[in-house]
Amino acid sequence: MFINRLLITFCLVSLGANAQVLKPAKWNYSSPESAQVGQEIELVFKATIDKNWYLYSSEFVCDGPVPTTFTFTPHNSYELVGKLIPVNPIDKHDDIFECDLKIFKGTGEFRQKVKVLGNPLKIEGTFEYQVCTDLTGQCVPGDGEFSFSKIKVSGKSIHAPISKPNQDEQKPEEEKLQPENNHQPTPALSAALSQQWPAITGPILDASLKQGDPQSQSLWGFIILAFIAGLAALLTPCVFPMIPMTVSFFTGRGTKFQALIYGLSIILIYTLIGAVLAPLMGPETANHLSTEWIPNLIFFTVFIVFGLSFLGLFEITLPNSFVNKVDQQAEKGGLGGVFFMAFTLVLVSFSCTGPLVGSILVSSAGGEVIKPIVGMFGFSLAFAIPFTVFAFFPGWLKSLPKSGGWLNTIKVILGFIEIALAFKFLSIADQAFHWRILDREINLAIWIVITALIGIYLMKGFRMPGDTGKDAEDKTVSVLRVSLAIAVFTFLVYLIPGMWGAPLKSLAGYLPPVSTHDFDLISAANQEKPNEVCDVPKYEEFLHLPHGIQGYFDYKQAMMCARQQNKPLFIDFTGHGCTNCREMEARVWSDPQVLQRLKNDFVVVALYVDDKTVLPENEWYTSTYDKKVKKTIGKQNADLQIAKLNNNAQPFYVIVGLDEHVLVPPKPYDLNVNNFVKFLESGKAEFNKQ
Repeated sequence: MFINRLLITFCLVSLGANAQVLKPAKWNYSSPESAQVGQEIELVFKATIDKNWYLYSSEFVCDGPVPTTFTFTPHNSYELVGKLIPVNPIDKHDDIFECDLKIFKGTGEFRQKVKVLGNPLKIEGTFEYQVCTDLTGQCVPGDGEFSFSKIKVSGKSIHAPISKPNQDEQKPEEEKLQPENNHQPTPALSAALSQQWPAITGPILDASLKQGDPQSQSLWGFIILAFIAGLAALLTPCVFPMIPMTVSFFTGRGTKFQALIYGLSIILIYTLIGAVLAPLMGPETANHLSTEWIPNLIFFTVFIVFGLSFLGLFEITLPNSFVNKVDQQAEKGGLGGVFFMAFTLVLVSFSCTGPLVGSILVSSAGGEVIKPIVGMFGFSLAFAIPFTVFAFFPGWLKSLPKSGGWLNTIKVILGFIEIALAFKFLSIADQAFHWRILDREINLAIWIVITALIGIYLMKGFRMPGDTGKDAEDKTVSVLRVSLAIAVFTFLVYLIPGMWGAPLKSLAGYLPPVSTHDFDLISAANQEKPNEVCDVPKYEEFLHLPHGIQGYFDYKQAMMCARQQNKPLFIDFTGHGCTNCREMEARVWSDPQVLQRLKNDFVVVALYVDDKTVLPENEWYTSTYDKKVKKTIGKQNADLQIAKLNNNAQPFYVIVGLDEHVLVPPKPYDLNVNNFVKFLESGKAEFNKQ
């Protein structure tokens, strides 16, 4: 969990949370310059997608994400031929919505055939789409208009019925969803509240709450965060087992100069990554090793093999030819071998350091050069210190008992730990393929058994193949072994409630998600009574809030209730197709600290920016932002976010006072529960000052 928190922290430091309207996709259209009446022509729609973002295609069998949709305005000068064709989208599995999708990266292309029926030819319409990024957890809906008015047509017009849109099967559904406007507060209540407070117009974001330009942030602060990330990386399962290997390499053959070169090589390699990879590929490549199933399946196998070797099943030795080459390099000064060891360390550990390295490289997205380099320097400096110290003083290993007892005990314990941590990698592959063979409780059961075996082994309850000599025969247990056993069995007791749904937050980064847990008795027993609302929420027939939270889906109605209950208003800008909105609800909102505050301290309103429900015509209005008529719930909510808060990404959370002024800086996607609690508490504290 600490690793995940640092990742989010770096994303926020690098990109900043200052409000901005994102436009990750730019569109252009093309068509033939001329056509004959009766001829079929092809219209081409192309999207240029920003780096590290992806665009949802127009066809996939999945509820949730918003597909790209083109709606043609009917006209008797043309008719549609066939369906809209997406050109070579790629596959993507969405873990939150549990479905397979079609997306575009870099560029996206759609083609639609039409038959020309008359002159002049008038082809126009609108389109909607959604783009998302896995780096910062943002999703941005978008829309636009198109018009093909410059096609020269020759020939006699064909009298034909007006062409129907290719989404005509969706249009009636939207029209059926027109809500009844029967959820307004009573006239007496409205009059009373209007005398105390001004008319409701939308959130007001003061300039003092806008976070500054990320370029103005201190490089020293960035280096310190990177240094902390480097220290955290040492505690990951890919890195920690490499420390004994470093000691073994330098024992009896290394010099202090070689140890210094070893540490400098680590720093040099990571700093070069910051200088070279950042402007070329950005953080997506760095994150690949930690998120894709193939590398994780490979690392699972490697850790199992290493674990079984440490338990004494077999020995792993390097090829003699490789050892001889390293020895030859050592005889010549050994600098090549030292650099090779440092480079091997970076490669092997990259599966766990990738997310942290990637978060630092995010800063290169804005074209920066210095910050990625100094960030990687700070990260590698902390990362290299313990390896350099152990390499500098390899004799520390010689101070351990030479009877083999202590060394084999450490080796066996490390073997058990490696096997336990191996399942972290397997769980990623398991989730990718939905095998459901390693759900959360199965993973916990494996850890409980392994932890019990470590404790029993420390108390000399059984022997392993390498346990020989007097120490193995002596059944007396030292105070040190008893102390370690107490710590191990304490950890075992901590794990057991997790089998019934305890969150085990300190291990959240290593365990499968709670959603894979089959019998969550604790959550079922802790269901709280839902909070009360002032009146029947509009649109509650088809819009909902998670975890039993009672709230609203219309800003004005929610603001009226907040004034009536004298509570701050918590605004959740969300979307049906927002994957990371669902992840925030599942991993952050579900936390008792967050859920209790949302239910008791705030009036909650969820504003869906992609809902297509058409409102009654008397509720339509023309946006001051883009001068377009906003007819649907989603369009009006998106316009509210853009026009009032200058932001169009989801999830996006805002706390508003009774005068509609935003109380604290808005919060974007952040899986750190403590950060979210602080956000809620600071908003409540500012509200109480009013």
